[in-house]
Amino acid sequence: MTRIEELMNSSGTEDSSHILGGKFSLKTKIGFSFLYSTIFFLSLLSWQEGRDFDPALAAQDLDTQWSVALSQVNATAFSGNENLNGVFIDQTGLQAASVSYLVGAKTLAVEAATGGSAAIEPEVAKYTVESGDSISSIAKKFGISSETILWANDLSAGTALTVGQELLILPVSGALHLVNQNDTLSGIAALYGVDGEAIADFNQLSSPDEIYAGDLLIVPGGKRPRLAPARNSIPLAQSYFIAPIPAPYRRTQGLHPYNAVDLSNGECKEPVYAAAGGTVQKTGYDRVAGNYVRLLHPNGVVTFYGHLSRILVGSGEQVLQGQTIASTGYTGYTIPAGPAGCHLHFEVRGAQNPFAR
Repeated sequence: MTRIEELMNSSGTEDSSHILGGKFSLKTKIGFSFLYSTIFFLSLLSWQEGRDFDPALAAQDLDTQWSVALSQVNATAFSGNENLNGVFIDQTGLQAASVSYLVGAKTLAVEAATGGSAAIEPEVAKYTVESGDSISSIAKKFGISSETILWANDLSAGTALTVGQELLILPVSGALHLVNQNDTLSGIAALYGVDGEAIADFNQLSSPDEIYAGDLLIVPGGKRPRLAPARNSIPLAQSYFIAPIPAPYRRTQGLHPYNAVDLSNGECKEPVYAAAGGTVQKTGYDRVAGNYVRLLHPNGVVTFYGHLSRILVGSGEQVLQGQTIASTGYTGYTIPAGPAGCHLHFEVRGAQNPFAR
């Protein structure tokens, strides 16, 4: 039985308060409201994506989101910060507050075809190349420039696409910037020849200081600088990262956005290890990546662990290399959906992904 099922089944009994160690507090009541709202959201999202609502998948997502909520409450107590979205440690990039990770390409394509009646959301889509596609045809489909697609995917003009290749698609023409340590919003704006306030507004940043190492910022209208910033260029020793899941694992998908590979042993709820020591930058839920953990390492590299069934760490926590930080799962969007899709989505932001080779 999941923690969610335990709470729901016990909420009407006299001894239900033992689950949370006492009478239901205001935070607990807020938590239940969050759970029921999320059930509605997941069913609505399934309808929008044309998939049947899967109660088992929803239960797994909700179970981990409860753990995430509790970890964020703990992190708040640890930091003294009342923002439950995470803790802001300092200006070195320990806590991320970035735009949504990835959405279904179909959503952006429909918005482009209909003229985008609603406000454009700061979400990056993942598109799988189909037979007959070209950079220009894909750009037309999504209503953005060809250069935007080339630039976001580190491609050069004339690059031949292959069926099944995955591309990042921005919601507007412009640039995708990977935030590095010591980056400032004004510096990023100057680099791409745009106004910093426009970047902040589009990415829904509450202040210019709300950017952190490993964030992916959309720069609307950004122009390619003469010296484009190098991505994933931080050098790593060959042994800097260890495998984030137990051996013998297999790579179920090669390099795909963003600088990620999928790793699996064909089982759910396997331990997920910190590939290197560092600080938990953020934990949360994303509609595609599912439950995730982001770690910031001492050299400025950020690692991202997605589709988790359970999260065992909280924002601001120091972790050691090899420490179990989560369990594998199929939360978010996986192919196939359900337990057959259990795997770890492992990203490296700021350096080459050593498991892509």
